[in-house]
Amino acid sequence: MASLTDSHFDLFHLPPTFAVDQQKLDDAYRTVQGQVHPDRFAAAGDAQKRLAMQWATHANEAYQTLRDPLKRARYMLKQRGVDVDAENNTAMEPAFLMQQMEWRENIEDAAGAKNIGALEALLDELRDEERVRFTKLEALIDSKSDQAASEAVRQLMFIERVATEIGAQIERLEHA
Repeated sequence: MASLTDSHFDLFHLPPTFAVDQQKLDDAYRTVQGQVHPDRFAAAGDAQKRLAMQWATHANEAYQTLRDPLKRARYMLKQRGVDVDAENNTAMEPAFLMQQMEWRENIEDAAGAKNIGALEALLDELRDEERVRFTKLEALIDSKSDQAASEAVRQLMFIERVATEIGAQIERLEHA
């Protein structure tokens, strides 16, 4: 078994690239969980039970990180010593800031008009934008353009937040 300090990729014997073969990740996760699941150590001593619990927790966290592209990008950047610092670093390219303002205005207008169709169209637009940006992010991470990748992650985090807000607006209007 690997060490608890090994990378998530090493834990699952995957190459440290942004693109992850989901099936291989799922299979590797099940294999690791099969080896370390606390139920296998029910009759073991306290120290072995604790260690099994640590391994199971580590495997769960690693799996959750690698299966989510945004979490995976943040993790990979952190492994390289780059802190996305999304909470404090809100500097973004002017074109994206303008796009943010446009999306916010469109959300406000559609919600005010109780126009679920417009909100759904905006959500589709955001999902399309997200797909394009994830493709660019993959290239940035794999080419080790870490600062540009860090900004791309912050932009994707914003898009994800806005998409969640739109979903909440749609749900609110559907149940009104």
